[in-house]
Amino acid sequence: MGLLNNTVSICQFQVVGTPPAADLVTWVGEGLARDGFRSIEHSSDELACGWAQLDDFQASDFASSQTFHRDHYFGFSLRRDQRKLPTALLKPYMKKAEDDWLAVNPKFKRVPKAQRDDLRDAVRGSLLAKTLPVPAIYDAVWDTRSNLVTFASLGSKAIEQFIEQFKKSFDGLRLVPFHPMARAGQVVDAGLRSALIAANTSSTDAILEQIEANQWLGQDFLLWLMHETMNAASEYTVNQPGPAGAGEGFVAYLNDRVLLMASNENGVQKVTVTGPQDNFNEVRTALQGGKAICESVLYLEKQEKQWKLTLKGDTFYFASFKAPSVTLEKDATTDPALEREAVFYERMFLLEEGLQLFNSLLSTFLKQRLAVEWERQEQAIRNYLSAA
Repeated sequence: MGLLNNTVSICQFQVVGTPPAADLVTWVGEGLARDGFRSIEHSSDELACGWAQLDDFQASDFASSQTFHRDHYFGFSLRRDQRKLPTALLKPYMKKAEDDWLAVNPKFKRVPKAQRDDLRDAVRGSLLAKTLPVPAIYDAVWDTRSNLVTFASLGSKAIEQFIEQFKKSFDGLRLVPFHPMARAGQVVDAGLRSALIAANTSSTDAILEQIEANQWLGQDFLLWLMHETMNAASEYTVNQPGPAGAGEGFVAYLNDRVLLMASNENGVQKVTVTGPQDNFNEVRTALQGGKAICESVLYLEKQEKQWKLTLKGDTFYFASFKAPSVTLEKDATTDPALEREAVFYERMFLLEEGLQLFNSLLSTFLKQRLAVEWERQEQAIRNYLSAA
């Protein structure tokens, strides 16, 4: 699912480092072109990885800035082609190669290790040359206003490859995951920043520790939001920058699927509650048993528009993020290039508006979570959920 589709799974990164002071567009284009994707279709290579155009994964020519630069955005895709040989296919060919070698060398009862390794390499190369590589495409958009990169995959291998490729292509820059505490730091009111710093239970700035040590943030956010879903009008106002106007109203609530988890000496226990929720009876039972909400389907609605996503509480990854459909008026005279550009801008507008609503919701939560009354409020929430 690419970024230009109505449903996509995304994570975000902050760009850290100092880009060139002038002509950023040319510099980015040179980095993309230098590490552009090179096909291995007519070779026996097993793996190839590089940049491709956002609109056309078959194209890796970035000579023109129009292929990757649109206003304050840089858009491109990471393409990774790989050939894979099933073990069941390799075994019979390897056996035949060994039998043929022994027939030519009758003094040997078995193939020596060195010759066996050579045979394996030759057989693999021969089979790989006959096997088409399978492409995997991962879209990315770099917003130079916010200095955030949105990446269209949640797979750990794809994320790792993307981070490495970005660092390689754009010397002096690196990507840092926009983890929950980092996002909270951007949306929290200025007067509460010291309280947020005090609530940070990580002892270092290491990203993995920041995520692991501060799982309370996502868990408390989802607990609070479930209570709001059950016990309030679920109405909020926009308080973060973005396409929507400040003070505009929107609705946010949990439904459809909730994942709860607890860790103890017996390991990790998980409970998944699916289907439209009324009173969240199963969820409340799991909470009373000591489990915490770590993932849920979240709905955001503003007037006639609706966004739906599965929020990963520990990372704030957005899985299956469905935004309103992009609808454009066009006729037979519409220029395809202009149409693609219009789709891109409309898609970015809708994605950013959904993220703006989420950030506003998170900011609203932090005002309560970081207040001195939170401990009493949390107990009241748990008491309500137990009695409901």
